[in-house]
Amino acid sequence: MSRRRVLAGLSTVPLAAAAGFPELDRPAGPPHAPGGRRTTLLRGADLVLTMDPRVGDGPLGQWENGVDVLLRDGAVAAVGRGLTAPAGARVLDVRGRIVLPGFVDVHNHLWQSSIRGGCASEDVTGWLRDCERTALPRIDPRDMYRFVHLAALDVLRTGVTTVVDWVHPLPYDTSATYVRALDDSGLRFVYAATQSAANAHLIPRVKKDFLDPLPLASVQVAVHAGMPWLKELRTLHELARDLGVMVNSHVLESRHDRKDDPIRSLREVGAFGPDLLMNHAIHLTDAEIALTGEHDVRIAHCPLSNMRLASGICPLPAFHRHAVKAGLGHDGGTNDTSDMFNLMKAAVGLQRARHEDAGIHPTLPAVLRMATLGGAEAIGMADRIGSLTPGKRADVVVLDPGTLNFAPRTDWTSQIVLNGQPPNVSEVFIDGHLRVSGGTLPHVDVERVVREAELAARRVREA
Repeated sequence: MSRRRVLAGLSTVPLAAAAGFPELDRPAGPPHAPGGRRTTLLRGADLVLTMDPRVGDGPLGQWENGVDVLLRDGAVAAVGRGLTAPAGARVLDVRGRIVLPGFVDVHNHLWQSSIRGGCASEDVTGWLRDCERTALPRIDPRDMYRFVHLAALDVLRTGVTTVVDWVHPLPYDTSATYVRALDDSGLRFVYAATQSAANAHLIPRVKKDFLDPLPLASVQVAVHAGMPWLKELRTLHELARDLGVMVNSHVLESRHDRKDDPIRSLREVGAFGPDLLMNHAIHLTDAEIALTGEHDVRIAHCPLSNMRLASGICPLPAFHRHAVKAGLGHDGGTNDTSDMFNLMKAAVGLQRARHEDAGIHPTLPAVLRMATLGGAEAIGMADRIGSLTPGKRADVVVLDPGTLNFAPRTDWTSQIVLNGQPPNVSEVFIDGHLRVSGGTLPHVDVERVVREAELAARRVREA
């Protein structure tokens, strides 16, 4: 049983109806609290990685020693030394710290926080059968909010500022609570929605009613690639084209998916191009990898999930040789928690171990780029996010290296990948809003979020 078959089957499983449940309480403190977005000067960082070689030195656009970053009107205004703080600006002393763009998680399923740690001895087939397919139909709209909100806050707290959430077929009312949970977290997010061909009309309706009004939200159309679903794939690809958005598909995560010939199906419907994001992309042939580069198709690499589910190792060096744009993804419940530092280490370590070559792609600088600007490129948002280029949106992470796991200083750029952990995340700004401060989530009652998710998980297990 492939992921595609299970996900396709979910569209026919009725979820609990939303009718009659009381209005969800908002979390403690609205996500856009008054004064949350202010002109901010980050003063005196020891290291700034802009990810833009035009703005700093080397491929990562590096600045060292007493560097300021000015955030104004939700955008990066300037990077340099001795910047003047505008009148009324908030000035944060970041001496001894590292400033870089927020991490971009290009593939997730946030609702799967409901089954964290589940089916721990299963491969992808068993996990889909015994965890994912079992849990999803039991989640009502109210509890869907709780699981998504929990996972979104977890992602945010660990330095992710943009997440692409591949959302399974959901009823209209459940979609409303799902989107609300994402928006309440304060994340910038891409809602990659799928439906059966018969319910495809729900995608533009959800986009218009729930997503278009939100400044931090955007949309993709999620599909199931494979010759058995060619008709449905064509319908959803045409919808994505009409909406002017990317197509997002799991592709060759398992060897068993080869029989469905997903690459052929994507090419037949005209989806194989720069508006396609392929998740996992593990078991492609050399010819298919070359075609991926030739057609500027993008990929989401999910090494921790692939390891957990015994799916295989993505041929990342081969994709790199063909100039394929690639980002990193957590992949929901099979990542078990959110940790971009661990994800970067795994992406590097898997290739070094497989090829017995410490210089193989991705190098440490390359994987840092994958986690930031590379992810933005993979989802077609590099004009807005992914680097600290003046004019781009102010999605910024401040790291504190003065910790037991990080110190002493040797090569901080390498140490971000090799020694970094989520507790090193000190501040997170999204669109200029301060979302994480001193390593905590201001205006969020974390104990309540956890307590409500625990109660929801109990209901799912007992249903």
